[in-house]
Amino acid sequence: MDLTNFSLLFPDEISKQEHYSGKDRPSIDMYTLEQLGMLEMLHLKSSDLADYFTLSPAVMQYRNEIFSDMMRCGELRDTFNKLVPVLNDITELRELVAESYEDDDYLTSITEVELYISCIEILNEGFYKTKDNLESQALKALSERISELAGSDYYAELNQKLNELTKRVREIKSVSIGVNLDSQLRPSYAGVLSVNSEPFKSGDTIDKILRLNFKDDDYTCIANLVPFGKKQSDNQRTAMSNAFNSAINEVYRTSLKSWKKIVQSYVLENTDFLISIMPEIEFIVKGTDMLNKLAEKGCQLSRAEIAPIDERVFDADGLYNPAVALKLCDDDTIVSNDINFNTDDALIYVLTGPNRGGKSVITCALGLALAMMQLGMFIPASHARISPADAIYTHFPTGADDTIDKGRLGEECARLGEIFDSVTEYSLVLLDESFSSTGSYEGSYIAAEVLSGLSMVGCRCLFATHLHELAAEVERINQSNAEKGGIKIDTLVAGIEKGQRSFKIFRSKPDGKSYARDIAERYGLTYENILKKIGK
Repeated sequence: MDLTNFSLLFPDEISKQEHYSGKDRPSIDMYTLEQLGMLEMLHLKSSDLADYFTLSPAVMQYRNEIFSDMMRCGELRDTFNKLVPVLNDITELRELVAESYEDDDYLTSITEVELYISCIEILNEGFYKTKDNLESQALKALSERISELAGSDYYAELNQKLNELTKRVREIKSVSIGVNLDSQLRPSYAGVLSVNSEPFKSGDTIDKILRLNFKDDDYTCIANLVPFGKKQSDNQRTAMSNAFNSAINEVYRTSLKSWKKIVQSYVLENTDFLISIMPEIEFIVKGTDMLNKLAEKGCQLSRAEIAPIDERVFDADGLYNPAVALKLCDDDTIVSNDINFNTDDALIYVLTGPNRGGKSVITCALGLALAMMQLGMFIPASHARISPADAIYTHFPTGADDTIDKGRLGEECARLGEIFDSVTEYSLVLLDESFSSTGSYEGSYIAAEVLSGLSMVGCRCLFATHLHELAAEVERINQSNAEKGGIKIDTLVAGIEKGQRSFKIFRSKPDGKSYARDIAERYGLTYENILKKIGK
């Protein structure tokens, strides 16, 4: 089985090439992920999370199956966690060899074979426990390949030969060095006299008296043993180490000469594919950890039904924000909502409601669900049918340096201009408290212009705002754009009951006065309560 181009994230070489050529890759960058709160939940060391987003339903389903196996079989996660440090050791070893420019470092070849055998043993043991429960195409293929390698005659012979040679090498306890001196008693030439299975002993007087037979002991020094590296510079220690390694390599050259060929023809071939998928392994393991943490908190996860991209649908039941859910105490319950975008109804919503009423939370939840689906993960909802997006754009409050030159409003307008340069009908645009830096009249005017433009683009958009006047403009915008082919805009409200925020989102027309009345009652600031306070 040839796994030269094997991938845990792509079902075949064609889909992988199309992804990295940009064909099936949406525009979802690291800045957007940070704005949504994704990087708090899932941070990678060996790659950027943005590299893994896809537009291909086949790729998403391929990954769904892997995450399903990983969440169901805890042994797989443990197996990969044991594997990664060994692969890191192989990578570091190769880098050291490349830097040393040594062509005959046979002992390093033995070390790499040892590490390779450790990889196969770790994987073989892990997959042996789980192979009958695997459903994903990728993990089944990897399991079969590892089983094939571990059961091969070549692998058995390699293991046997390694044991023999490592035993010989590990029996080395000391090296006898001969040094010729010049007429001024300065070292001129040095060479290896013997490689010994016994260590040398100190030659101090007390040791000699205690051993009595030191005269017949070839391993007793005539002078004290000095700890290696003591009072030596780094360069001196390195030179001495290189001398010893060269000596051992020279003595064992005949026995070890074949190892270079073995590493190149067999070990390299069968470890390269593992090293190449190390970033993918990290993504799968950390993604599984994140999903497991949500499940442990009792949060629902589901495999989204992937709708065609041209449907531009986002129908989710029980949608919640996973970044918020992970921060809740165990006794707290996350609030979920049903959100529906479709061309028959509305693709753009203006969401209004009280401050800290859940507007920002649900706005990010929308982006996170879509992002998780396009990573191939389960999503934070009880059920969903979603079309992929070719891009996710966020327009959230920021402390960008540009505000110094342009002012806050100018900076907001500049960022929106950049979004309009790239947005398409298949994009998702999320705006949170945009134009809050200016007065409500000016803010509502600019926001209405932006909504009109997005209506003509035809993309999905959620605009969370405190500008109640903007919501009142929706009907006018719809009437104006209907004749031009614009899509429908509707309104959502974040609920509040008896002055308490419910964090539930309803499809309704906003009533700013009712929010104000509830809050005023909560703090005793209605006209009636004020009269009581002042005794009138």
